Amino acid sequence: MATYDLAVLGGGPAGYVGAIRAAQLGKKVVVVEKERAGGTCLNWGCIPSKSLLKNAEIYQHILHAEEYGITTGKVSFDFAKVIGRSRNVSDRIAKGVEFLLKAKKVDYVVGEGKLGADRKIKVKTADGKSQVIEATNVMLATGCLPRVLPGLKVDGKVVMTSREALELKKQPKSVVILGAGAIGVEFAYFLNSFGTKVTLVEMKSRVLPIEDEEISDLLGKNLAKQGITILTETAMESVTASTSGVKVKLSGKNAKTIEADALLCAVGVQANLEGALDAGVKLELEKGYVKTDARYKSSMAGVFSAGDIIGPPWLAHVASFEAIEAVNGIFDAKYQPKKVGVFPGCTYCQPQVASIGLTEAAAKEKKLKFKVGRFPYRASGRAVASGDSEGMVKILIGEPHGEILGAHIIGAEATELIAEVGLGMTLEATADEIGHTIHAHPTLTEMIKEATEAAVGHAIHI
Repeated sequence: MATYDLAVLGGGPAGYVGAIRAAQLGKKVVVVEKERAGGTCLNWGCIPSKSLLKNAEIYQHILHAEEYGITTGKVSFDFAKVIGRSRNVSDRIAKGVEFLLKAKKVDYVVGEGKLGADRKIKVKTADGKSQVIEATNVMLATGCLPRVLPGLKVDGKVVMTSREALELKKQPKSVVILGAGAIGVEFAYFLNSFGTKVTLVEMKSRVLPIEDEEISDLLGKNLAKQGITILTETAMESVTASTSGVKVKLSGKNAKTIEADALLCAVGVQANLEGALDAGVKLELEKGYVKTDARYKSSMAGVFSAGDIIGPPWLAHVASFEAIEAVNGIFDAKYQPKKVGVFPGCTYCQPQVASIGLTEAAAKEKKLKFKVGRFPYRASGRAVASGDSEGMVKILIGEPHGEILGAHIIGAEATELIAEVGLGMTLEATADEIGHTIHAHPTLTEMIKEATEAAVGHAIHI
């Protein structure tokens, strides 16, 4: 029986990052992962989907090359190779994570791990062998799985979740996507870009409903302009599937029946605990997720948890943050782990959407006093020169101190631009300090400064 200072169940952004942090502290660590290192994010989420979205972006650039004075012949694509590139990217990075673990002297066990009431982990490997791992501390980081609506039977061909959609063998001519959150919107953009007829169905009144209303409204109009059919305030009532496609009966504002080649369910995630716990293990849950205290400790002695398994916002970067904080606290009793405060949220369709902090509606609900600064992409020399003049930067500045309450961006490279605002919020920078920071010209980042200045009436270029 192998004994460790920390055993991590799950090798995703929480699991492998927490394991490496513990190894940096000089601890003996093992990670148990039933598939590939990197978890859902690397293998079935963030990374492969961004690869597909890049393919779509390049294809669209080529189709519109004439706008840049470039003449092309007939443009075509190989959908199987589009998907294949995505899988190769995931495989390459997963190998990189496995190499990292080895380099940091973290033991890596591939197999199904099950936590027992005695805090030992029983592992069944792919070759049928078994082993028992004992550790002073255990971190549960098993993440989440796609949530499937009641009544839906996923077959991976006609009815699918994001996981099956990432390895499509054949491009559907038409698809109904249930859910217009980040996952649904990204797949809608990807498939539509390659010519699939996309119908995007959302129960709430707008796409990306958790985003600032002004931003999500702009995105909705842009996606519709691209040819995506958007049905808001609409729900799935029933689905009839056959080998040739689906019939989706909808209720609500757009009640009707739609026929399509395929249906993609993108309505969120659920905790991945099935098979991870022995029958005798009684962990306290909260809304289906592992409940943890201020030190990321679960209700079971010596068992900690981080990442998607402890609940929203279900983001890889948040999971890694939580894991590092948890590990720092596990091995230093004086250290007070930090809980998630502000964090960026990103959607990688075109145009991209990124945000951090409060929306305008949330700030009003809190009865905060604030000003709003907006700066359009069309007023940015860099954006216009690149042919990316659609979009806007919106920043909320508190009064009377000038602190950043939130930022919301739609447009090219929004997911990269948001980091500056995140750093500013972490350092408690004020509008005045951002205004006095020299930004290189011409860059898209100038729009952060301009939007901030606009909030206090000092913008130069609008």
